[in-house]
Amino acid sequence: MAQQMTGGCQCGNVRYTVRIDSDDAYLCHCRMCQRATGGVSIAFKNVARGDVTWEREPERFASSPIARRGFCATCGTPLTFEGNGSDRMDLTIGSFDDPYRFRPTEHSGFEGVHEAWLDTRGLPAERTEDNPHIKERWIQAIGRVPD
Repeated sequence: MAQQMTGGCQCGNVRYTVRIDSDDAYLCHCRMCQRATGGVSIAFKNVARGDVTWEREPERFASSPIARRGFCATCGTPLTFEGNGSDRMDLTIGSFDDPYRFRPTEHSGFEGVHEAWLDTRGLPAERTEDNPHIKERWIQAIGRVPD
């Protein structure tokens, strides 16, 4: 069943609404995505361009001869991957207001994968509010630890 979802950048300058018809998403490991995000991979939701409504359009740059990427010029949040001439595009999972519903169903650009980062379940984990140094900085700055 199709559902409307919302998302945007970290600072709130760029916002969107999109029609979503499944929870399927994917991870891209290609070197272009690694360089564009500074991460080892990026999580994307592929959608029809016509299903996305922007309250304010993102800035875009040609990241290669075949595509451009949308981002917020104010805070730098990566928002899209848009293949030239395609009627579809990718939205970054982290930019959704409720990213938790999505599940990875495939990998793309697997030639660039960093295997050690795929399964990190065995690593020690700490919540932000349990780290006294970070918690104190947030409390001093805004009076609470953010969501």
